[in-house]
Amino acid sequence: MATLSELLAEHTDLPGTAVDHLQRVVGDWQLLADLSFSDLLLWVGAGPVADGADVVCVAQIRPTTAPTVHLDDKVGTTASRTDFPQVFDALLAGAAVRTDTEVRVSGAADASPVHAVREAIPVRCGEDVIAVLSRDGDLQRSRVRSTLETAYVSAADDLCQMIADGSFPTPEDRAATHSSPRAGDGFIRLDTQGQVVYASPNALSAYHRMGLQADLVGQDLAVTTRSLITDPFDAQEVVADIQAALAGRTGRRMEVEARGATVLLRTLVMRPGGQLAGPAVLVRDVTEVKRRDRALLSKDATIREIHHRVKNNLQTVAALLRLQARRTENPEAQVALTESVRRVTSIASVHEMLSMSVDEEVDLDEVVDRLLPIMADVATVHTARIKVRRAGSLGVFSAERATPLVMVLTELVQNAIEHAFDAGQNGTVTIRSERSARWLDVIISDDGRGLPTGFSLESSDRLGLQIVRTLVTSELGGSIGLHPGADVGTDAVLRVPLGRRSAR
Repeated sequence: MATLSELLAEHTDLPGTAVDHLQRVVGDWQLLADLSFSDLLLWVGAGPVADGADVVCVAQIRPTTAPTVHLDDKVGTTASRTDFPQVFDALLAGAAVRTDTEVRVSGAADASPVHAVREAIPVRCGEDVIAVLSRDGDLQRSRVRSTLETAYVSAADDLCQMIADGSFPTPEDRAATHSSPRAGDGFIRLDTQGQVVYASPNALSAYHRMGLQADLVGQDLAVTTRSLITDPFDAQEVVADIQAALAGRTGRRMEVEARGATVLLRTLVMRPGGQLAGPAVLVRDVTEVKRRDRALLSKDATIREIHHRVKNNLQTVAALLRLQARRTENPEAQVALTESVRRVTSIASVHEMLSMSVDEEVDLDEVVDRLLPIMADVATVHTARIKVRRAGSLGVFSAERATPLVMVLTELVQNAIEHAFDAGQNGTVTIRSERSARWLDVIISDDGRGLPTGFSLESSDRLGLQIVRTLVTSELGGSIGLHPGADVGTDAVLRVPLGRRSAR
């Protein structure tokens, strides 16, 4: 099955910031589906909807708290205005649309339609509506609600309004979703003063395991939790986190211990329509799970230690090559050794990032920013003064793609430094990047003398450019070209696919 990023790349031209926001929405929407007792579908326009284009479903989630409405898989399917009029209305008007409807489920044993309530919520990123989130729930179920269901749906309505406002989820919210408790694990809703107005049975069980003897409803959650937690520093952090959520600052995920029990807590700021409402707190008793996770954590630590040692070994190799370069009197050998130092250092920087990462992903902006001073230092050998700077965001890449991409960027920058400027000439090399749903476009531009007459990248025998061509085509599946700059200098244009490329 295609991933969200692949479907967005295939059907849209959304900018990178919009793609990142949709990834955060999908990363946190199991919570919304469970609180809503509804199936959630994420729709984007397959073209200008105002001109009659269809919409396409790029993600789907089913609730764990209620039966599903959609037995069939909608991901990758397109729909017209006749099929989903609410989605089109929400996308065009930028406001939520709620109607009663009939959902016909393909593949169901019973051919009769399901009577459902469908709500289409616009997904806003900044000032733009970039997608629509539809939630379909059983209409009969929505008419009769228990106390738990009422509390769940109230929180879901607040979160949906925040999605329509563009205030949820934030990058900080995405960071808290790793191993985050789910609604069914334990749910607490507070009022604006921090008093508990509802606590689900599982949340009560978790607090009873922590040592609470009384009911939670009516108590100040921060004060009650602080009295139960063993470590005073953890207790103070929980209090500060709950108070921050009450004040409208971003909540977070915490793990606390009390009387032998290990409990996960995650606070959620509720600000529907820009007005602060009482925050929600998700609770999960992970005492038994924690014991099993220790072995996995040990393996993760081992992997990061391996990356750290590889980085150290590569730095040692770079130091030896640098020492050899200083001792070598042959100018050509000295240049070759210096270039080898730079290439080994680039790979070492990627392993250094991986040694600090838990998900085998690399922030290329941080890696390149660490390499820029090294590139500038090398530049002083060839010219009087060359400035190397970065503009735009390269984003996050998986480990297997980050290494060749960093190598390509450093080679292109080094090529500009060595060949674009005359001896003693000052200049600037700029790395400009722009991400969309489909591509990462990078232009390494300089203000030097430009390409020599008759230059051809394909026939160039420079080792650095040969390395670049090989890595771009075989490792990254992208394209590379060298062209005259708009006014002066040269532009090295790199395009790397981020998702599945369409056949057109």
